[in-house]
Amino acid sequence: PVLDTEDAWGAVEGPVSIVELALEQKLIHYPLVEHQFVLCTLLYAIMRLSLKGVKPLSLFDSKGKNAFFKDLTSIQLLPSGDMDPNVLSLRQQFLLKVVSAAVQTLCSSQKDREVSEEEYFPFEKGKNWPTLAADLAQYLQISEDLVRRHYVCELYSYGMDHLGEE
Repeated sequence: PVLDTEDAWGAVEGPVSIVELALEQKLIHYPLVEHQFVLCTLLYAIMRLSLKGVKPLSLFDSKGKNAFFKDLTSIQLLPSGDMDPNVLSLRQQFLLKVVSAAVQTLCSSQKDREVSEEEYFPFEKGKNWPTLAADLAQYLQISEDLVRRHYVCELYSYGMDHLGEE
């Protein structure tokens, strides 16, 4: 972009302006940022839902693992459409664990006392873990329908038929 400045500002001395610093920054590679976001979301789900025995980096292939340790401005090879079936299986198991843990947590808290999901997760108002898992399925190349079906089955198995019908 072209920044027009008045002549009076041309002779000003001092530190470089924040606008000039911003223009000098390299552009980031957005798919790489998105890849990092997926990892952060996976880690947050593991922490928040207390999932045991999950190795987050095992959910990525070698290209995906290497991309995590590169500069965000560099163009990296990211995982292509063809994935190892073992990695896809691990991803599917992980997403189903997230849904199961979210439903179990919600149902156990409601059995103890009548608590809504917003009250149990006070800092996550509006965050629906099963919906988040379905959104992650798109990034992880897993069928969203599979995740949603599992969510409905979990709701029915915990006796929350009214939510399962919805």
